[in-house]
Amino acid sequence: MTIWTRITEILQAVGDSVGEALSRIVGAPREKRDPQKSVAFTIGVIALSAKMAKADGLVSASEIAAFREIFVIHPEETENVARVFNLAKQEVTGFDNYARKIARLFKDQKDVLEDLVDGLFHIARADGEVGENELAFLEEVSRIFGLDDRFGCIRSRNLRGTDGDPYSILGIDCTVSDGDLKAHYRKLVKENHPDRHIAAGMPAEAVAIATSRLARITEAWGQVERERGI
Repeated sequence: MTIWTRITEILQAVGDSVGEALSRIVGAPREKRDPQKSVAFTIGVIALSAKMAKADGLVSASEIAAFREIFVIHPEETENVARVFNLAKQEVTGFDNYARKIARLFKDQKDVLEDLVDGLFHIARADGEVGENELAFLEEVSRIFGLDDRFGCIRSRNLRGTDGDPYSILGIDCTVSDGDLKAHYRKLVKENHPDRHIAAGMPAEAVAIATSRLARITEAWGQVERERGI
């Protein structure tokens, strides 16, 4: 059974309501690595992605394409994914409910929540710019996720037009010593390496987003290396 087949079954069981489906999954008893956790994450990402795309008033083709870049969708599952996405994109309101449910689901795994914010940024910037409404959406989702202190760093590594400072992307002060900087970078690589997410049993979607984030961190590190000559 694929994850999309499972989602369809849940939707049918609760009358095509994405919100009810997510609530049912979140409220169900589960082991630490219960497969339903992946289903909940996937539904949450679809719903928040659709509402992210709607934040500026129009869901564009480029935003839909960006969503497809995050998710590996098999042709036979396209209809199932579109069904969930179209239900969620009808309006922006209610996004905070999805965010809170996902925050509770992954309350002890901030790395997964940060991956999700990165994915939402990917969709937001797909049409060439991130508007004020989209940025407000992203900041509020980050707040609900408990990532208030990380939002500046997340924004810097995702908005190339405003992120000239690689230290912001790395989340460290520019006055730090070379030794401390190298140690910090090694720590970031370890924390964000896709293999860590795979070993932790994270969904494939989270692994893909983490891969993109690590690439951005590595790019910033390369810039700092060249500037410092280390």
